[in-house]
Amino acid sequence: MTLGTDLGIFAVSLLAGVIGALAGVGGGILVIPALTILFGVDIRLAIGASIVSVIATSSGAAAAYVKDRITDMRVGMFLELATTSGAVAGALLAAVVAPALLYVLLGLVLLFSAAQQVLRLGEELPPETRVSPLTNRLRLVSSYPDPRLGVDVPYAAQRVPLGFVMMGGAGLVSGLLGIGSGALKVLAMDGAMRLPMKVSSATSNFMIGVTAAASAGIYLGRGDVDPTIAVPVALGVLAGATMGARVLPHLSNRSVRLVFVPVLVGVGVETLLRGLGVGI
Repeated sequence: MTLGTDLGIFAVSLLAGVIGALAGVGGGILVIPALTILFGVDIRLAIGASIVSVIATSSGAAAAYVKDRITDMRVGMFLELATTSGAVAGALLAAVVAPALLYVLLGLVLLFSAAQQVLRLGEELPPETRVSPLTNRLRLVSSYPDPRLGVDVPYAAQRVPLGFVMMGGAGLVSGLLGIGSGALKVLAMDGAMRLPMKVSSATSNFMIGVTAAASAGIYLGRGDVDPTIAVPVALGVLAGATMGARVLPHLSNRSVRLVFVPVLVGVGVETLLRGLGVGI
């Protein structure tokens, strides 16, 4: 590759890292289309670079979010049980389930969820409700420091069983279709469990890194990670994710949602088109 191509990939990856860190979805949503359409990279190598970008996003953002006490480690580890189980089940079912129909259904679900997110754009914090006995038993009650509001914001996970099931579904979809499920993770935490948007995004960043690291060895073993592509992608995404991690604590939850909604629409449209046979 030429120096100009490397710089172009780095610039796109930088943007992907910022958006991935803010929205909690990893950088693959931008990296894969950019590599295949703008730079003519083979889809297999683009997906391999995407896995690297997700790890880079998580490495750059998750550590900062943990330090800033925005990531809810307890919620993340609890929900990883569902995601991992779902991913294993999805991998086992992948050979017998028609992926096209699943892509269409997933695309419709994501677009519907985007509409629901738009209706909640004016919501800065989830409404206070009574803490359930299950939430107390699992100790899914916490708080995070919000520099913008200047206070510690308390919160408690709601509808824990629904969130757990949705997270299992996110893992199932990821295993069946071989795609990242960062958007579904954020939806499960923000929509079902009603965690603040910043907490949902930060915790998703932590979780997607764990998931991607577990599968990275498979892509390496298959030769789908080309260092000449993966290196500028990793450097760009890491720099972008670090920048995004510095910005997020100072944004409102509404602003984070404004970043998340276009990403959700983009993922939904791309997934729907892929299911209809006209995707990337």
